[in-house]
Amino acid sequence: MENDDLILFEDQSEYKRVNLEKRLILFALQIDDLCAKIHNTRLGNYISDNMVRSSASSAFNYGEAQSAESKKDFIHKMKVCLKELRECFVGLKFIKYGSFKTDKEIAIKLYQENNELISIFVRSIQTARGNNR
Repeated sequence: MENDDLILFEDQSEYKRVNLEKRLILFALQIDDLCAKIHNTRLGNYISDNMVRSSASSAFNYGEAQSAESKKDFIHKMKVCLKELRECFVGLKFIKYGSFKTDKEIAIKLYQENNELISIFVRSIQTARGNNR
């Protein structure tokens, strides 16, 4: 993260929220760049379209979760984010195992980032459920 990207907040959770939102947005943009390089086949187009939608959807749904009307609503929206991230993860597995003409090195980095984001959402949902009891 560059110096001008640092945002100071009195509440550290606010910084984490903005940081996670930014990660989700950058992830979706990088997925779009990766998918733009996949060759034009029926499967390539299907996977690309799905990955772009699911990666962007996770960022949009996270934004919705920040305005949840209740703890139950928050958990539901976070679970939708998780579902979308897992869907994108399967698309990255297609790229990993298939013979798509794209940058495999970038795909591996996105695979790792996707896995980290999934872990963050799993923990967040578990924490929210624990706090809800």
